[in-house]
Amino acid sequence: MQGSSMGRRQLLTAGGALGLAAAAGPLLTAPAQAQDTPTASGPCTRITDLGPGIEQFALMSAVQVGDTVYIGSRNLSPTQVIAFHLPTREVVSRTVLGVGHSIQALAADPTGRYLYAGILTKGDEGKPNLFRWDLTTPDKPAVGVGRTEDRDIRDLAVAPDGTVYAVGGIPGKAPALWMYDPATGKVTNLGIPDPKATLARAVAATDTTVFFGAGSVLAGGDGASKASLYAYDRAARTFSNVTPPEMEKDPSLRDLLVVGDRLVVSTSGSTEPAKLAVMDLADLSSYTVTPTGGSVVKNLTANGDLIYFATDAGLHSYATATKVVAPVEFDGDLGEIWGLDHVDGTLTVVSGYGFVAEIDVAAGTSVVTDLGQAGAPVTPQTTMGIAADHRFVYVGGNNGIARHDLRSGKVVNLRAPGEAKDAEVLNGVLYTGQYSSQGMWTYDPTADKQPRQLAAFPSEQNRPLDVCYDTVNELLLVGVQSDTEGGGSLWTYSPKTGKKAAYINPVDDIQLVRAVTTREGVAYLGGDNPTAQGPRGSIVAFDPVAGKELWRLDLPASLTTGVAALAVHGKHLYGLTRKGGFFVVDVPIRRVIHTADHRSLCPGFAAMVTSRGIVYGVSDTTLFRFDPKTFAVSTVVPEINGAWYSGPHVNADGRGLLYTMRGHNLVRIEDKPVS
Repeated sequence: MQGSSMGRRQLLTAGGALGLAAAAGPLLTAPAQAQDTPTASGPCTRITDLGPGIEQFALMSAVQVGDTVYIGSRNLSPTQVIAFHLPTREVVSRTVLGVGHSIQALAADPTGRYLYAGILTKGDEGKPNLFRWDLTTPDKPAVGVGRTEDRDIRDLAVAPDGTVYAVGGIPGKAPALWMYDPATGKVTNLGIPDPKATLARAVAATDTTVFFGAGSVLAGGDGASKASLYAYDRAARTFSNVTPPEMEKDPSLRDLLVVGDRLVVSTSGSTEPAKLAVMDLADLSSYTVTPTGGSVVKNLTANGDLIYFATDAGLHSYATATKVVAPVEFDGDLGEIWGLDHVDGTLTVVSGYGFVAEIDVAAGTSVVTDLGQAGAPVTPQTTMGIAADHRFVYVGGNNGIARHDLRSGKVVNLRAPGEAKDAEVLNGVLYTGQYSSQGMWTYDPTADKQPRQLAAFPSEQNRPLDVCYDTVNELLLVGVQSDTEGGGSLWTYSPKTGKKAAYINPVDDIQLVRAVTTREGVAYLGGDNPTAQGPRGSIVAFDPVAGKELWRLDLPASLTTGVAALAVHGKHLYGLTRKGGFFVVDVPIRRVIHTADHRSLCPGFAAMVTSRGIVYGVSDTTLFRFDPKTFAVSTVVPEINGAWYSGPHVNADGRGLLYTMRGHNLVRIEDKPVS
């Protein structure tokens, strides 16, 4: 089998040294191993281990304390914080937290002794989600000091007296403001200021007031709140709504910063550009609001009257005296920025691409240090989409895509902002649906050094979920979710002509398009609904050229839990729901002809692909197939347990070989069921 002996695998970076935490030297692994696995319905299934899907030091937060930048990991196991020493440009220490999947919130106390970290988790682990690291003894690990019942901590602030405030959220519940008192060790719920908000991502504190910023950047629509800003009086223990009206149309408050006698406020945009406000702390009704050109404004820092911030388009400054927004000069691509601090004329930028940039603002010069080369641990990450052809397999991660060469075994980490949620390879060219609000990206290994944006789509249609190719109309089809507005869309793109279209809410204004497949030039859309109310699980037949619905089908009541995946074989449309329900639709007669309960194999999210005349499915636990005549299910690989971040994927190359994840490793599967 081609590629069954992989030899040395190197973690490299395409297009230069500033890569996704590229290792300082070759990363040696054992040769890829092929094994034959007997199954109940076939003589053998050959599995070839292709090594870790994507390896990098991925990050989600950063804060500078003195001459050291502390950086929180993202989708790595175990969760950890590293310390990057600016004078030596080396990673000098780290602490393992070992809870959850990512660290989005970091904050230091006023003395600079303690660093606090907040955790994101997939489910309530019953463990602390607030940790404290004593920076005077960095060799001693951080300790869990408290637990907020909101599960996820998205932001932290430490008041001048050392009191810690946390915000975040949990799906299906409005976020609260939480307080940790270091003197007593007690965590207290201070209340829910906005009962219609779905997430809080910003908090700031003074001696007298805590500012709470929320909205609905996730699970928006259906009456959910948009951007909201509340002031909590620490003495009176009351909340006041102080949201500038100009910001109320934006989906969410994104960041807060106290600078002297002012409060700086920023938003995430959607149908309008994100905004920046400067408010007078003594009189919060006195403020200025400035629109920016970005879809998000975050990572606020200041130097006197200059406020620096990051957007999806890079770094900018805002002069409070002139109210002018200007770009900050940098020769290169900073990617998604997760840390920004200003000290003595230097901006320290922590990029999701896995590097730290030190920018001398006055001179316009910079020094960039790759964190992997500086000593950060380069380890396997949980993965996103997978796409394959006979030469390369691509695996999506955070701010990068790993390209596996099936001939040499070499792995190259490519840069792509956000997350490649799903992808396809056509004629050797990669096409991705890129979260968040990045549209579609492409990469031609014969012509491109790095992936590039192919097509932009409405920014509120921010979460592409499923990509497939319509061979009849020669269109790429992408099913999409709108996190901020609710509902979703179908994108179409012609690789031949460059023509694109976005059809908003083709199912309805509540259901997103979780799955899309195609048959004889007709797109089949699977609806899902992340909210607790309203319809879910509708199937819509859609003309992707005319942009019109042809017909729709409501699934039986037992299956209305939201569509997880769709595939086509012959005249049959196969589908899986998000709770393991299975159905088959006879397309010509437009009727469900088969249903089954497969929760034991498929308890949640799933993906499907048709290969060699058989429909395969993968869940978080199992790879399985369906008999094309009886629709009976049989297991191909039990306990595959792929290390996915946002749901499993399976793809097939032109030879019919399957690619998915087993644990953190990419595997190729040749299945030979009995005919």
